[in-house]
Amino acid sequence: MASSGASFKSGGARRKATKKGLVFTVMIVGASGCGKSTFINTLCENPVILRKDHADAEKAAQLKTIGLAPTTVELDEDGLKLSLTVVDTPGFGDNINNEPAFEDILGYIEHQYEEILAQESRIKRNPRFQDNRVHVLLYFIQPSGHSLREMDIEFMRLLGARVNVIPVIGKADSMTPQELNAFKKRIMEDISHYKIPIYDFPYDEEEDDEETIEENNELRSLLPFSVIGSEDEVVISGRRVRCRQYPWGVVEVDNSKHCDFSKLRYMLLSSHLHDLKDITHDVLYETWRTEKLSKEGHQDDDGDEQD
Repeated sequence: MASSGASFKSGGARRKATKKGLVFTVMIVGASGCGKSTFINTLCENPVILRKDHADAEKAAQLKTIGLAPTTVELDEDGLKLSLTVVDTPGFGDNINNEPAFEDILGYIEHQYEEILAQESRIKRNPRFQDNRVHVLLYFIQPSGHSLREMDIEFMRLLGARVNVIPVIGKADSMTPQELNAFKKRIMEDISHYKIPIYDFPYDEEEDDEETIEENNELRSLLPFSVIGSEDEVVISGRRVRCRQYPWGVVEVDNSKHCDFSKLRYMLLSSHLHDLKDITHDVLYETWRTEKLSKEGHQDDDGDEQD
């Protein structure tokens, strides 16, 4: 994979993109009840996903099919305009057989690649064409305290070849720090054992500077990121903070001592945004494109032989 250091090299195309603003797409996947909707609203600092009242059992049952719901919000990150599209996947993991959901998500990601390939093949390209490729998929793991489920393993192995996958533990405040650290260790052992391809903050020791290597190693050590989401704000010691309140105290969303949310958000929308986009285009898309054109070439050869 390309190293993150390479993604920060300046160039005309990068300066032009920065001036116009950046476009970035995040897909959120995980079973119901993992805190995805609250996370999305916390990430975007806006009520992007409305709370649903499923008191009606029949209505709730009708929502057990996966839906792909892209929503775009305009953000200003330290003076940089960012058009962030979040693709939610409500209904994922709610059925006994989740293979159709796997295929729907994979199909969505590959469809965006199809659109790019079609655009590249045009003699005259559409200047208003919107690149909707998914640059990163955050996969929410239930805070069970055990290890990865078979569904987690199969999904990440399937999607890791097409998109940057980053594992995330939702509702991390449901575990003690000791339980959380042990859970993280077991998950990373499973990822290594089953050879699951994830975005692990790659770098090149020969080309990247010490600061980049140190930063990537620190972020790599946090995998899977533990996050807590909350849209509620309270005043603590004269400052307003987003937190979850409990009888024993508060858990602050943006406090890196309480969870990894702030580092995950900064990584996604600032420090590693370009690297995720570069790997999507230079590695993941190019791999898919080569496989597709090679397959079509073989089919054409078989047709010629039959003629």
